Amino acid sequence: MTDCQGKRSWPELVGVTGEAAATTIERENPRVDGIVILNGSDTTTDFRCDRVFVRVNSRGIIVQVPSIG
Repeated sequence: MTDCQGKRSWPELVGVTGEAAATTIERENPRVDGIVILNGSDTTTDFRCDRVFVRVNSRGIIVQVPSIG
């Protein structure tokens, strides 16, 4: 278990646009940055409490639950 503070995941955002979701995530937990990336893109594997990858499809729609990591 980690010591991350604030809201940790946003299942309600699946199906929304990535940019709108990143804004919502950062508003609901000011300790994190929402980073929009294309689903399947390579990412770093280190765990960070200040980062949420927002994975979108080619239309910019979230396809996976955004969560801290």
